Amino acid sequence: MEATYDRASEVRAFDELKIGVKGLLDAGVTQIPRIFHHPHLNLTDSNLLLSSTTMVIPTIDLKGGVFDEYTVTRESVIAMIRDAVERFGFFQVINHGISNDVMEKMKDGIRRFHEQDSDVRKKFYTRDVTKTAKYNSNFDLYSSPSANWRDTLSCFMAPDVPKTEDLPDICGEIMLEYAKRVMKLGELIFELLSEALGLNPNHLKEMDCTKGLLMLSHYYPPCPEPDLTFGTSPHSDRSFLTILLQDHIGGLQVRQNGYWVDVPPVPGALLVNLGDLLQASCYCDMIQTVRLIQIYICLCDLFCSL
Repeated sequence: MEATYDRASEVRAFDELKIGVKGLLDAGVTQIPRIFHHPHLNLTDSNLLLSSTTMVIPTIDLKGGVFDEYTVTRESVIAMIRDAVERFGFFQVINHGISNDVMEKMKDGIRRFHEQDSDVRKKFYTRDVTKTAKYNSNFDLYSSPSANWRDTLSCFMAPDVPKTEDLPDICGEIMLEYAKRVMKLGELIFELLSEALGLNPNHLKEMDCTKGLLMLSHYYPPCPEPDLTFGTSPHSDRSFLTILLQDHIGGLQVRQNGYWVDVPPVPGALLVNLGDLLQASCYCDMIQTVRLIQIYICLCDLFCSL
């Protein structure tokens, strides 16, 4: 069996279908292709799992970003962010200025894109980096040792704002609206992070940390063999900052002190993750990693990386 397995050919055959893992599920597969197998995967190793009740990622109230008349409040928020960054590298934010209505429309729009007919999705399926909006399964499909059970719609939303006609009809308008609000939130968080480091509020912005925005809209359809694969492999984010919108299902974990810790969704909250570039810029030695393991149920996640 080992001698007859040609991974490169199987990867190419899957990619040329242009239907993603959702298309495989729609076709009725009961066993996932071997290219998705993670040979050393062990999701039940109790030595690596830590209950979320034992360690909780901090949730910080941003007060809508209105601090002008409340110096003490701003200073207290900065102190909480400083503590969260030093201890975890992650924190969740509420009252962040993005309404629940916009977040729900964003999740719904992305879910509807991934669940529409495969012939419609195929129009955006590409690995051409020059394309505005790109839909595919696994950006590293041809280079990674094992693929993940995940499809993604990706698009750079800044500094060059895409035209509506270059985005999917079913979710283009809400992508533009959500991106505009995330950029504003990102600027606020970079200000607070700068002050947490004892720097001028504009320090990180002047380093162009807020110049670009990449939106990654992940979709994890039900997996017929969830014990054999990941939704997202353990990784760190190669960005300055990631702002993550989870749906109600969850499945996200972060690695702390050698253990994987659950990060259950908080209604109305966004998860903020310091990326590798920001940690390197700030001489921070706490490289954090994340993974998603609950790939046996339908799940949408929206990563906005600045």
